[in-house]
Amino acid sequence: TTAANLGHFTVNFTITNLLYNSDLEKPESAKFKSTRLVMNTLLDRLLKESTIGPDFHGCESTAFRYEFQPSRQRDETRVDAVCTYRKEPSAAPLDRVGLYHQVSNKTRGITQLGPYSLDKGSLYING
Repeated sequence: TTAANLGHFTVNFTITNLLYNSDLEKPESAKFKSTRLVMNTLLDRLLKESTIGPDFHGCESTAFRYEFQPSRQRDETRVDAVCTYRKEPSAAPLDRVGLYHQVSNKTRGITQLGPYSLDKGSLYING
């Protein structure tokens, strides 16, 4: 697959049971690296089971950001990831709405990703 045949989309969501830590801002920190590895693995597993699965190449978590939720009185962690897939020139554009619904279904209504609890209203997929 050449670079010209690759498409990208972003996935963003908030984890409610991963307390934010300033080490998550530092790509060189052990906390960032281990969290990125777990997130990439969970996202890859999830998206390989979606309709883009055969064309899916992988996700790379790019940032973990601080998010305060006043209603829950706690600090949470926002995840930003970029995912790559094979995009044929003649193929229809990425169905981000359909993909959103598949991710929602596979995360129990945007509440669970592996050991992590998700903010139900936080999922965003952008093609």
